[in-house]
Amino acid sequence: MKKLLLFIVSVLAVSAMAQEYTLVWNEDFTDGSLDLAVWNIEVNGDGGGNNELQYYCEKGVSLGIEPTTGKKCLILTAAKEAYKGKDCTSGRVNTLDKLYYTYGKIEARIRIPDTSNGLWPAFWQMGNNISEVGWPRCGETDIIEMGNQNGFNGRQDRYFNGAMHVGSAWNTVWQDAQAHEWAYSLQDTFHIVTMIWTPVSVDMYMDKDAHPENSAYFHADLEPNDDDNYNRQLVFGKPNFIITNLAVGGNFPGIHTIGKITALANGSRSMYIDWIRIYQRGDTNQSFYCASPSDEIEPENNSVGVESIEQDNMQNSKLLQDGHLLIQRNGNIYDAFGRIIR
Repeated sequence: MKKLLLFIVSVLAVSAMAQEYTLVWNEDFTDGSLDLAVWNIEVNGDGGGNNELQYYCEKGVSLGIEPTTGKKCLILTAAKEAYKGKDCTSGRVNTLDKLYYTYGKIEARIRIPDTSNGLWPAFWQMGNNISEVGWPRCGETDIIEMGNQNGFNGRQDRYFNGAMHVGSAWNTVWQDAQAHEWAYSLQDTFHIVTMIWTPVSVDMYMDKDAHPENSAYFHADLEPNDDDNYNRQLVFGKPNFIITNLAVGGNFPGIHTIGKITALANGSRSMYIDWIRIYQRGDTNQSFYCASPSDEIEPENNSVGVESIEQDNMQNSKLLQDGHLLIQRNGNIYDAFGRIIR
């Protein structure tokens, strides 16, 4: 009986270890310049499909020091200025076609500026197939957004939401937005947002480092559907890329003229991203791709890790088995964490 119990305990321990998340990518923005092998700086004034007021440009994106903490950060800055037909500028970056992943845990440490009134900061992701199928068929997951008009009247520093969107066209979107008025300010210093994305659900958390008891502020079940355009299990079971931006005005804050953007009345405001991290467990349905080898985490135990290979040569070096990314090298097969399979 004792041997049986020990065997059961051992099996459970191994199972628990298999469920642990391992860091596969870390971006801490400590280099002298933004890694353009991973990041795209958006340049446009199209309003983001939400009648936003800013022109996104290079001047809105920089690396520098957050003045209160001295942390080296990615800085997105919104400023009231005439630029290419717009009344303000700001910054937005993404990792489309350069870094994308399927399932896992993503975290970001962010200092959100005072949004009152008119700023709309966000950290989110979309399906990397957006160039092929467009929005909203690619799926959108908003991990944190702030600045919504429902949080006006002194609540903006605590009012925020997570959301998911998918559908066949812009006017037929399934949307799940879960808003909260938090117990404390989220615009006073850095806060960590966490999303855990699995084949069956998405959960988002605030400040689990300081408050491990915090429950999810957003939960969604990824349910199948006969209509592929609304099949959450299908749409949100594909690689996603990362986006972070600081929008000005538009439908979310409900402000459409620069004169009413009181947040910029006394000068520019900035959003600071200290770091972004992606963790995975090695599940067979997970995948990860990064175009910059220097940004990938070296695995332990003499494993070779995930190699970055030009996409037109991927079929010669990378394999997919039941949705699991495998690497073929020197006659051996490795999983996404560099562990030898055979």
